[in-house]
Amino acid sequence: MLFPTIEFALFFIIVFSLNWATIKFNLLRKIILTIASYFFYGYWDWRFMFLLFSCSASNYIFGYLIGVFKSDRLKKITLIISVILNLAVLGFFKYYGFFVTSFNNLLLSFGIDTHIPLLNIVLPVGISFFTFQAMSYVIDVYRGEIGYCKSPIDILLFISFFPQLVAGPIVRAKDFIPQLDKIPDVNNIKLDKATILIFAGLFKKMIVANYLASLLVDKVFANPGAYSSIEVLLAVYGYAVQIYCDFSAYSDIAIGVAHLFGYEFPKNFDHPYKSQTLQEFWRRWHISLSSWLKDYLYIPLGGSRKGKIRTYINLAITMLLGGLWHGASFNFIIWGGLHGGYLAVERWINQDKKNYQKKNIAVQALSVFLTFNFVCFCWIFFRSPTLTSSMEYIKSFANFGVEITTITPFVLFLIFTGIAVHFIPDKFSFTVKKVFEKIPIPVIGVAAGLFFVAMSSFSPEGVAPFIYFQF
Repeated sequence: MLFPTIEFALFFIIVFSLNWATIKFNLLRKIILTIASYFFYGYWDWRFMFLLFSCSASNYIFGYLIGVFKSDRLKKITLIISVILNLAVLGFFKYYGFFVTSFNNLLLSFGIDTHIPLLNIVLPVGISFFTFQAMSYVIDVYRGEIGYCKSPIDILLFISFFPQLVAGPIVRAKDFIPQLDKIPDVNNIKLDKATILIFAGLFKKMIVANYLASLLVDKVFANPGAYSSIEVLLAVYGYAVQIYCDFSAYSDIAIGVAHLFGYEFPKNFDHPYKSQTLQEFWRRWHISLSSWLKDYLYIPLGGSRKGKIRTYINLAITMLLGGLWHGASFNFIIWGGLHGGYLAVERWINQDKKNYQKKNIAVQALSVFLTFNFVCFCWIFFRSPTLTSSMEYIKSFANFGVEITTITPFVLFLIFTGIAVHFIPDKFSFTVKKVFEKIPIPVIGVAAGLFFVAMSSFSPEGVAPFIYFQF
């Protein structure tokens, strides 16, 4: 069930009404939201519901055991078992085919024909997101950052809550579970905030991302050798805008929808393409994942506490695994490796936040330009299906003299707009919110319906899934 569809609109209206109709009965309301979330997830494939429930139940038990055990040794053993089990399940569904194929090819290169069977494994939607979310709960309980959850319903809802279930943001247990103990106050719901987020998300997904994909990006990446060098270059910029608008759109809608139910999600994007360094980029891009990797991987590895060389190694490991988190492909490993290597170089030359804030405006602009183009270069590996196709794409930058067929004023406008929005002053957003605050609720409701119809009319035919559904 996709956000920008009639099916989701009807689903939302029903669940929203039930949520506020049962607001005084907190347990009943949470049960309704849990059932609705499982229905939402099972809409893709009902079999996935059993995996989601198993993930929730097992991590509830692990958290409970860590909470009640008195022995630190038993707590640590329980934590290790939970991490191994979560990663084993994730690895089986997501990486079995990749590693078996790679292993078969490796042995074949030595003349050994093993033929370890490949299984027709269906990748559950959003498994990387809810697995990391579940792991964070058990780890936080072990660290003492949150008490173990006594209510199974709270854990079931925490891991399955439908707005962020399949594509984030990755919500921390210590941030979300305490909210479940409180009855949401309708007076705290900021309709202007939710409306702006949902409207912005629909526009970014249904207009900017979908049109860039259909008019430029998909065509050029499918056969880069047939297009001119300028089209190959602009398709990379187009994909940078597409993936930002597509992914941030989902986050915006998820945050807005959750707020309408009385819950707060963390911000997931903060104008990433205006970053002056790659370090800053990762503080602004997919914030919930980058902070998860920092808190649960980079810092436990030693962070920057064990010397420069170890810091560079920790950065490389974190980003390599971050790349692998996205998918079982050498392209994702290379993408993560490039980011990790660049971050290590930045660290080595001490190009941190304090330094670039002191630069003059020309140097700042150059820093933004260089960082953006490095990120775009890495997107080639992220978007291309294979390493071979990535190399073919890079070679196609030399396609001089080929007729330009895909670049139109509309495509250029979408690319420019997608980049320009990163530099809109915060005062503008504040002004828009003030305007929305003065609009009567019935008017906003009618406007929302008309806006959705308009987006559906102008969007390319069919609703394309969000890019991050595949992860």
